[in-house]
Parts: sequence; structure tokens; C-alpha cells
Amino acid sequence: MNIPFLMRHLAGLGPVLVLSGLAACTSATDKPATGSAATPRADSISSYPPAEGFDMAGSDARAQALADQVMRQMGGYQAWQQARLLGWDFLDNSYQLWDKQTGDFHWQKDSLVANYNLTTKQGHAYRSGKDISDTEDGKKLLSKMYPIWVNNSWWLLMPFKLKDSGVTLTYKGAGTFMDGSTPAEVLNMTFKNVGVTPDNKYEVLVNPKTNLVEEWAYFPKATDEKPAFRRRWMEYKQYGQLKLATDRTDGKDGRRLDHVSVSATVPAGIMDSKVPVQKL
Repeated sequence: MNIPFLMRHLAGLGPVLVLSGLAACTSATDKPATGSAATPRADSISSYPPAEGFDMAGSDARAQALADQVMRQMGGYQAWQQARLLGWDFLDNSYQLWDKQTGDFHWQKDSLVANYNLTTKQGHAYRSGKDISDTEDGKKLLSKMYPIWVNNSWWLLMPFKLKDSGVTLTYKGAGTFMDGSTPAEVLNMTFKNVGVTPDNKYEVLVNPKTNLVEEWAYFPKATDEKPAFRRRWMEYKQYGQLKLATDRTDGKDGRRLDHVSVSATVPAGIMDSKVPVQKL
């Protein structure tokens, strides 16, 4: 299946591609922020509290209970809060590092590098180590950093965003995975006036045997009857205290995320390097 692109090639920069399925929100649990991560309440360690702005009135109890089970299986809310530096390859062969505590975001592809702060919306762009921030190409690249972070982090971390600000989470009912036989609990995830693409809808399929998200479907419009794509969310492995999945295939194309890493510390100089860094 061909996935439509939300962004075209940036002239003179080479292919800087962001795939559809753009995350619609950020929340108090993962928003780019400065300062120490919030300390979870004692009663939130086994579940995870909804972010400020989560649509409690429109969301149902069963959906929220499933979201809590998913969070527990992926390491728990406390582990998610304590995880600081996340690294991963995206599907367009870019590599990025996100410091959840400071909001710093390092993105690199081929000879291009961008060091950007998600809170201040300021940064620098480099080609082959040379600062191009004030050039037209550099300005274009930096203008894409925030939506690139939103999109690319969504493809890695969507299950941690089920109770984000602006999210309405409802239980659709029992269903099956793409194989047509494995039972699934299906959640509907929609959004209210947040983020880059608030009209999106997702179906999030949870395996009742593992309590993990193992498939998702993307609808460009919440009113669409059929998804633009349906993909796996499989191959879970332990990264630090978190359990993350890397398989995003539709069963045919082999799409996956590589060089995934989670760390509680940030190596010196890595977030402001002017040249591509060694992948963690």
C-alpha cells in the first residue's frame, strides 16, 4: 500500500519525508518541556493519569482501563516519566534523539543535521558541519522540525499517548487482527482541536492475552469508513525500563524502526553536534 506523504521533498535538502499518521497531540506526560520530569503520584505508578485536557467526558471507562493495562505492560507510568533520552531511526532513513527533560531534539539524515528545541522553537541546521541556519534551505529544514518530531515520535510511542491532552478514547468492541482470527480489543482514538492533524482517527488494537497494542489503523478523517492503512505494532523488546515495538509492516512492505534506544542520561555533546552522531 502506498502511504501518502504529508510533506514534499524540501528543495535542495534531499528527501525529508514525513509519513501520514501524524500524531495529533502532545500532553503533560510527554510534551517538550524544560526542567525535571514530573513525579507521578503514588496511585499512578500502576496506571497512568490522564493528561490535563484529556476528554474524560467523552471517553469511557473500559477504554481507559485498557490504556492503563497497556501502560503497565510497556513498563509503567513511572518508567515512562523517568526515561530521558530516546533515539530511533525513522522510516525515511533519518535518525533522531529526543531529550524528554529539556525538549532538545537532534535530527540527522545523510550530511544534514538539525539541533532544535521543541519548547523555544529555535535551533540550528548544518550541512556537512557547516551552519546553514540563515540560508533558505536551513530555514526550511528548521521549520519542519516540530512536525517531524510530532510525527516520528508518534510512530515510536503512540501507546504512551492514549490519554494525551485533546484525546477522546472509546472502546469500539471486540475485533480481530489482520490475520482475521486473532482476537483483539479495539479502541477508537480521536482528537479535539489539538496538534497538527486533529481530524485524524486511529483504531488501536490491543491483544487481550498480552495487554499490548499489536496493530493500528489510520483514518485521515474521523468520518472515514475505511482506513488509509492498517499496520502491525509488533516485535516488542526491552529498552531500559520500557518495552517498545519496532515492526510497522502491513504484512508486505517490511517497514520497521531501527536503532531504538532509551536512556536515563544524555552523552555530553550529542544533542548539539554539528555533524551526524553515532547511533546509540
